[in-house]
Amino acid sequence: MNRHVEPAEPSSEPPVPAPTFAECARTLVYLGRTGTLATVSRRHPGHPFGSIMPYALDAMGRPLFLISSLAMHTQNLAADGRASLLVTQPGAAGDPLAAGRVTLMGEVAAVPPADLAAARGAYLAAHANAAYWVDFQDFAFHRLELLDVYYVGGFAAMDWISAAEYLAARPDPLADVAASIMEHMNRDHADALLVYAHVLARSTAEEATMVSVDRLGFKLRLKSAERLHSARIPFPREVRTAEDSRVVLIEMLRAARAAGGLATQTGSTAPTTGSAHP
Repeated sequence: MNRHVEPAEPSSEPPVPAPTFAECARTLVYLGRTGTLATVSRRHPGHPFGSIMPYALDAMGRPLFLISSLAMHTQNLAADGRASLLVTQPGAAGDPLAAGRVTLMGEVAAVPPADLAAARGAYLAAHANAAYWVDFQDFAFHRLELLDVYYVGGFAAMDWISAAEYLAARPDPLADVAASIMEHMNRDHADALLVYAHVLARSTAEEATMVSVDRLGFKLRLKSAERLHSARIPFPREVRTAEDSRVVLIEMLRAARAAGGLATQTGSTAPTTGSAHP
């Protein structure tokens, strides 16, 4: 798999468990609500034409669009259905090239009559304001039938994902609560994050920030003097709920403090039952 990574030094350490790129892509698209739709221009044949495009997902994870026949992208699609949808990581801060993004490629076609009720329900659940124009005569539901998927998870993490792999994947079970977990840990338990960094990541970092969390573990951004780097730390078992993550993070902190003797050095206190995260 081409992930644009320099050859790694041989290591006896087992790889850190992480979601597949298909899972990461599926999760990112699930969390998004708007992307950039590129269609083939009628006015300038062969040139891509980009449009901001709200979308929802059907039960299989395929993007659904509610578009007007008056819109330029709809007119382009009527002549050539080939298109791609770029979705970027919602709420990402800092360097945009370090954030996740997914490009979904395929052909856009009108949603068949048998699927219209489900498409309408899914779209209005994601975009309630669309209820004001969903029944206008010039608007219709369309769907992107996937051909291929390209995922970028930040620097040195990128690859093609087959449409079948993407459709078979499911959003990470922590997708809806990951932001609140990270916000709470970074705000209230910076000292605990340093314990994880020092003991579990074997780092001498002065600062540690949780930048992602999923069912298999979490990623810390570490600052050591002027150097910024990252470390992924696995959970001891799969985590599927906010409460699971609270329990596991407390267990990991206690074990790390016992193993590394860092509690006294950092002044760290374990996340409590009532405040580990919402």
